[in-house]
Amino acid sequence: MKYLSICSISFLNLISISMTCFFCSLYFLLNNLVYFIEWEVVSLNSMSITMTFLFDWMSLLFMSFVLMISSLVIFYSKEYMSGDVNINRFIMLVLMFVLSMMLLIISPNLVSILLGWDGLGLVSYCLVIYFQNIKSYNAGMLTALSNRIGDVALLLAIAWMLNYGSWNYIFYLEVMQNEFEMMLIGSLVMLAAMTKSAQIPFSSWLPAAMAAPTPVSALVHSSTLVTAGVYLLIRFNILLSNSWMGQFLLLLSGLTMFMAGLGANFEFDLKKIIALSTLSQLGLMMSILSMGFYKLAMFHLLTHALFKALLFMCAGAIIHNMNNSQDIRLMGGLSIHMPLTSACFNVSNLALCGMPFLAGFYSKDMILEIVMISNINMFSFFLYFFSTGLTVCYSFRLVYYSMTGDLNCSSLNVLNDEGWVMLRGMMGLLVMSIIGGSMLNWLIFPVPYMICLPFFLKLLTLFVCIFGGLFGYLISVSNLYTINKSMILYNLTNFMGSMWFMPYISTYGVIFYPLNYGQIVSKSFDQGWSEYFGGQHLYQKLLNYSQTLFLIHNNNLKIYLMLFVFWILILVNFLLFL
Repeated sequence: MKYLSICSISFLNLISISMTCFFCSLYFLLNNLVYFIEWEVVSLNSMSITMTFLFDWMSLLFMSFVLMISSLVIFYSKEYMSGDVNINRFIMLVLMFVLSMMLLIISPNLVSILLGWDGLGLVSYCLVIYFQNIKSYNAGMLTALSNRIGDVALLLAIAWMLNYGSWNYIFYLEVMQNEFEMMLIGSLVMLAAMTKSAQIPFSSWLPAAMAAPTPVSALVHSSTLVTAGVYLLIRFNILLSNSWMGQFLLLLSGLTMFMAGLGANFEFDLKKIIALSTLSQLGLMMSILSMGFYKLAMFHLLTHALFKALLFMCAGAIIHNMNNSQDIRLMGGLSIHMPLTSACFNVSNLALCGMPFLAGFYSKDMILEIVMISNINMFSFFLYFFSTGLTVCYSFRLVYYSMTGDLNCSSLNVLNDEGWVMLRGMMGLLVMSIIGGSMLNWLIFPVPYMICLPFFLKLLTLFVCIFGGLFGYLISVSNLYTINKSMILYNLTNFMGSMWFMPYISTYGVIFYPLNYGQIVSKSFDQGWSEYFGGQHLYQKLLNYSQTLFLIHNNNLKIYLMLFVFWILILVNFLLFL
């Protein structure tokens, strides 16, 4: 009898729950329903412990998408992780991760949100250090410690919520939105969301977390962990509009979007390029959310989850075939060797760029048109559109390096497109990446947005994308990296290519001064004066005393006789004087 593997069982369960959630979300959406469920866990005398759940179209739809992507990723892992002895442990970790995410999505309560939030952080640490080497440990530690800042902010928000009757923040948002306590809670939640969604200045952990296995990157760093912060802020969106928090978040997320887009154009690691692309899209979600358009942020969050998970899965299939090499300079001609994977890769890349009628187009185009009709300053406008151009630029650069030309690593290769289990997993997401955007557009916005703009502004998004793609192709062809001889250009490239030195600032920058101060304290106090006056000094004194006593004990007869002689002499002298 042939048993089903843990991957197959998990896939079937998750996909069935996902479908259920999806149809429930449709029902809730069409009937405009919200279910708020209170489950009394313990009731003792006058004290009761209750668990609250919030089911509305947003939580159910997001849950169905997360479950669908995680089911396909687990199915994909069956082949990708087939060489791993501990594949069951890996699948269990992924399932724990999905469970934490579910708890976070359906909680209208800060305490249960913290449970899901911490679960995400802990399991993501275990998954990042899954391939056990020094690089993974460093990445895992950076991830965990960056996210701890957000956890502490959430704990402080919970403490401030004690001013109200309960931790169900959903009751107080509208009524108390202008009070100092609620603003403080909102700013703490915003800090938590910024750490989890890797906004400036906490951006460096997201590319570092690429040390995890690729299926983890596809699930965690595209649709779940990094979007948890955006989802939390969507729930708190009332506090962002018309306050300093929204303006502050708009600036930081715009800069994140710009910085990540710029960095991806100088990167040569396939997974890091896609990670920086995720960071750029998170910046886009955060910035449109900070302007008050929470439905658009949710829309882009869902469409982005689809094509980014597919992009990571294609990257995984390529890395798997390239014998675990991630450098895009060694790739080339993959469209000949791996046609089906390349087709999926190109579709997801075009969806990311905002190619008309693919998933990314509907959300990105609508966001940029809303930005054009909004009351927004020139700097933010520039960040939005320049970052969109950069997105297309690094996507075309990636396609140029990996798909065109000849393979650059070896003439004897084993490239094939025969990983059918992986391909089936990718096919499911391929369909969603094509039809997902239009489907969600019809569902979330029952009345279509009619955005009336002048002709050139209407076509601005398209022009920006075309020029970005052209520029990406030209910088790849002309090979700008090898010809810049001047020191200024070299330093500028180094600055922009290393995420504005953020990885150094958040590692060496944070740890240098405490370590340096610790060394001074250790040298001057612990191993300096305190040794001199403390342990060593006491030891030296006791040593001297014991040596003296030892001398006396060794020569006690001689001393006795000598003292006897001295005593006689003193007595004689005394008698003589008398």
